[in-house]
Amino acid sequence: MEQRLVFSRPSRRRHFTLIEIMIVVVIIGMLAALVGPNIIGNLDKAKVKNTKAQLVNLKSAVQQFYFDMSAYPSRLEDLITNPGDDKWDGPYIESKTVPKDNWDNEFQYNCPGDGQPFDIISLGADKAGGGTGNNADISCWN
Repeated sequence: MEQRLVFSRPSRRRHFTLIEIMIVVVIIGMLAALVGPNIIGNLDKAKVKNTKAQLVNLKSAVQQFYFDMSAYPSRLEDLITNPGDDKWDGPYIESKTVPKDNWDNEFQYNCPGDGQPFDIISLGADKAGGGTGNNADISCWN
């Protein structure tokens, strides 16, 4: 029997060149530049919509408080803890604390409100009165 020796060529591993890596990094950067602003814009819209939903819930809780007590609460905390009245049938909201808006601000409660019996306001993203766009104040009556 004849024995054959087989010599194999050493395998060469191909590595990425610096140019190929730079091209991939540029493409990823361009994608991030195109997609990033859309994601941030949608996050801001979602914060506004969620804050509006919270205002609707708080407005309903204040109105339910009024139906039970024949008076509006003097502060939003009265929706959670009894202000000392036997007619109180709360808590009127499920959370143990008054929720904050989506920019981590406390809601502003005014009784009487501006042309309404009460008003609950979020100051928006800028955390100051007034503003436009995402910085605009949001009222429970909007």
